[in-house]
Amino acid sequence: MSQLSRLISILTILRSKRLLTAPELADKYHVSVRTIYRDIRKLEEAGIPVTTIEGRGYSLMEGYQVAPVQFTEKEANALITAQHLVSQSKDASFAKDFQEALTKIKSVFRTSILEKSELLDSKIHVFDWDYEDISSNALSEIQLAITNLNFVEINYQKADDPNITFRKIEPYAFYSTNHKWILIAWCHFRNDYRAFRIDRIKHFKILQEQFKDRKFTLQDYFKYDSYEH
Repeated sequence: MSQLSRLISILTILRSKRLLTAPELADKYHVSVRTIYRDIRKLEEAGIPVTTIEGRGYSLMEGYQVAPVQFTEKEANALITAQHLVSQSKDASFAKDFQEALTKIKSVFRTSILEKSELLDSKIHVFDWDYEDISSNALSEIQLAITNLNFVEINYQKADDPNITFRKIEPYAFYSTNHKWILIAWCHFRNDYRAFRIDRIKHFKILQEQFKDRKFTLQDYFKYDSYEH
């Protein structure tokens, strides 16, 4: 976990009115007590009123509220434009999750910004001239498998091949090209890295079993591309 993520998490816990000691926080985030001391100082330097109750732990000053996030009109417009681009992604799960996230973000828009963003929404259209059926509904789930290092079992059908093959894979990364989402994974059937089009995965199952990270990088992969069309 990065320091920024840890600071946000600590602030979230303190906002819940809990009293926490430095050793408790150190144990929770698997860092040293000294690191927690530095984190608390960082929060204080950022203007967060962290109070220390001798012998009991840290808390936030009574009545303190984190200021709501404010978006400029241009930032709101960028999100609205992104919504239209995401709708062309061809993966239903990804589009649905983005739409739900955007709905939550819109809830903090100022009224004037919200009205203008809705106006802009009606004035954007993205044409799609690709008539190939490349729809899918797996991206969001497989993204979780990537970040949690979970094995995935898939039934995969290559182009111009009526046969469907079973693969057990270690998912590592995605890239998108021509509206197609490509999953890069270590394939235990091929014993090598392979790229799979998400829309050609006929069935998938995320396993609880985790794999050991092979320290995959996109930069290295693209030097030796092996694409399972």
